[in-house]
Amino acid sequence: MTEAAPEGRKKKAPACRLYLITPPKLEPTFAETLARALDAGDVACLQLRLKGATEETVRAAIETLRPIAQSRDVAFLLNDNPALAAETGCDGVHIGQDDGTYEQARAAIGPNGIVGVTCHDSRHLAIEAAERGADYVAFGAFHATGTKAPKVRADAEILELWHSVATVPAVAIGGITVENCPPLVRAGADFIAVVAGVWDYPAGVAAAVEDFNTAIKQAFAPKA
Repeated sequence: MTEAAPEGRKKKAPACRLYLITPPKLEPTFAETLARALDAGDVACLQLRLKGATEETVRAAIETLRPIAQSRDVAFLLNDNPALAAETGCDGVHIGQDDGTYEQARAAIGPNGIVGVTCHDSRHLAIEAAERGADYVAFGAFHATGTKAPKVRADAEILELWHSVATVPAVAIGGITVENCPPLVRAGADFIAVVAGVWDYPAGVAAAVEDFNTAIKQAFAPKA
């Protein structure tokens, strides 16, 4: 597990980091695009999420993208498939509520791999995941998103509640942009998961990573 990985730990101070998720479809030049993004500023994780792609396509993407992330101390996670994640040297896996159990994911990825769990807007699901050993829980969607049709709409209050009682990190996801991320950061998100907010950023991916990190930092800055 890399040092950049989200892992269960007691919070020592307010902090938040960027968690990137790949676009639904990868352009032939995406490896170069990814490298520019990761070189532009602090990124904790990259999740490869290619819903509906063949296993051959996913394997090829892992082979190309994993070294780019891991060589920069960015944890490389695979969506949905714990066995493939373990086989191909990924740092961990992210599972949804319909992607098998936490126990199955942990058995496949091993004791040192990362297992993150989607919990939608449910504190109950998050508590269950945390008690079973999840390394992080993911709440959302917080905003409208074109990446996928969200099952629920979450409110920043769930991050505040979780931050006040739990030590397992929380990831905020769903339609997050440079402009709308500060309230989620202040509410207690440990990680901000972003798709289009980086890959479709008008000024380019490097500027997106820079601007997200600036927005995260400024969210904690005292008001004048």
